[in-house]
Amino acid sequence: ASFLLLCFRSPLVTPLIFGLLLQAPFAQLSTITQPNFVLLLADDLGIGDVGCYGNDTIRTPNIDRLAKEGVKLTQHIAAAPLCTPSRAAFLTGRYPIRSGMDAVNNYRVIFWNAGSGGLPPNETTFAKILQQHGYSTGLIGKWHQGVNCESHDDHCHHPLKHGFDYFYGMPFTLISDCQPTETPEMDRAFRRKLWLSTQMIGLITLTAVLGQLTGLISVHWKVLTCLAGFSLLFFISWFSSYGFVRYWNCIMMRNHGITEQPMVTGRTTSLILRESISFIERNKHKPFLLFLSFLHSHTPLLTTEKFLGRSRHGLYGDNVEEMDWMVGRVLDAIDKEGLKDTTLIYFASDHGGWLERQEGERQLGGWNGIYRGGKAMGGWEGGIRVPGIFRWPGVLPAGTVIDEPTSLMDIYPTVVHLAGGAVPQDRVIDGRDLLPLLRGTVTRSEHEFLFHYCGVHLHAVRWHQKDTGAVWKAHYVTPIFSPPGAGACYNTGFCPCFGEGVTHHDPPLLFELSQDPSEAKPLSPDTEPLFDTVIRRIGRAIEEHRRTLTPVPEQLSVSNVVWKPWLQPCCGMFPFCWCDKEGDD
Repeated sequence: ASFLLLCFRSPLVTPLIFGLLLQAPFAQLSTITQPNFVLLLADDLGIGDVGCYGNDTIRTPNIDRLAKEGVKLTQHIAAAPLCTPSRAAFLTGRYPIRSGMDAVNNYRVIFWNAGSGGLPPNETTFAKILQQHGYSTGLIGKWHQGVNCESHDDHCHHPLKHGFDYFYGMPFTLISDCQPTETPEMDRAFRRKLWLSTQMIGLITLTAVLGQLTGLISVHWKVLTCLAGFSLLFFISWFSSYGFVRYWNCIMMRNHGITEQPMVTGRTTSLILRESISFIERNKHKPFLLFLSFLHSHTPLLTTEKFLGRSRHGLYGDNVEEMDWMVGRVLDAIDKEGLKDTTLIYFASDHGGWLERQEGERQLGGWNGIYRGGKAMGGWEGGIRVPGIFRWPGVLPAGTVIDEPTSLMDIYPTVVHLAGGAVPQDRVIDGRDLLPLLRGTVTRSEHEFLFHYCGVHLHAVRWHQKDTGAVWKAHYVTPIFSPPGAGACYNTGFCPCFGEGVTHHDPPLLFELSQDPSEAKPLSPDTEPLFDTVIRRIGRAIEEHRRTLTPVPEQLSVSNVVWKPWLQPCCGMFPFCWCDKEGDD
């Protein structure tokens, strides 16, 4: 007894005991060598649409529960303001410009399942690394990273080529064209021009024929025949793609096989939820990665009858509340299988809400809270600041709020390191391991600079000044809102990245986000003594960043984006592509 008393009086032992007591809540990290990962990514969800981020009219109790039981990030940033490039960055931990997944033109996302562009085979996703370390990896839901390169079944961009053992969902993205009752959404303005051109060519041809028949004008019949043939070929050339969008793009796949063409939208939600829970149940005895990539809350806002009319925000609110219910069902499945304490759950959105998405008086896009701008805007906060929530009981402190700058790209090194892997050393990885910040062992984010692109065009840069905690943001290019005074580009439906629709700023617009998160009052040399110093430092960071960029093939070039019949995934003999294997089952 006297020996024990002597030990406890030792000046070395006492601090050790207190240290062990302080570390007790987080001791499980050393015993969980390979946790499970459930990554939940919403589509087009605004940061202002979620209860724990300030919305008090849309009910999201399950997402809010994740935040209460875990860590909420308030400055979580997407690497791009649109689906394809943002998801490419999420999967690879790299700015999309490094993989060629950002656009030099106005086609800023994958437009067709039968395009040849997509996530390059030489990119290494976090799923591929986890697969190599013994994980079962599954993607349920939206892909939107391309399918084929040279033939209709080479699947060079397919999820199974990028580290996923199992895929069920849409290789494309949900669009209003998938719902027969909705107004077509895809390339709407271009389609109008094609229709107008077809009508004009047809009118010219008809006028020439009538003129010849009535003798009012003299036109050789060979000329008329050529003109009529040209009219028909022109119509076929574009209607063969745009006239059948629902059959070409709105398909569901299981692994390499097509299960629905076109998809039956009335059962999509239940099938995605069923597949997600089934994946958890099948893989509960070994480490797994489930990437549940929601089709919610992208138009046409597929919502089951059970949730229609339940929210105070019309169909959009109904759709968000249904997604929250799906989150709850996935959490229930984790709890049921006894996996709660060994599973890291992450929830985020791929970018901000789509402000311009309206049909008449109906608002079909999301809300970005106090933040300016929205989807497609590469610089303004509303387009890139998204929800970000982590939960891992016993490892991450519950109820924590972190205001430091973080990125969707940070998921890559975070899950790779936790799985026992290492990030590739042969390329630049822009993400940073978030675990020290999430656990509270460090208080500052590793990101000093974040670069905000719109396509391949650098629109803004964020500088996290670590010695003061200030978060400076310089805008070099901003979109011109229309109509004037509006908060978005309502006249065109999307804000552009370049051309006459943007304003270049020299000197750049400067904001201090910790003081002005809404970016309402740009600073100037008269109002901010550090203005010139900050702009010079950000300018040097841009030069250093650009030296790390190397030329790569442009995956979203016009030649890669256009519809190619020989690349079309087809359930049947092309062009008679139709099947419903889920209905058969």
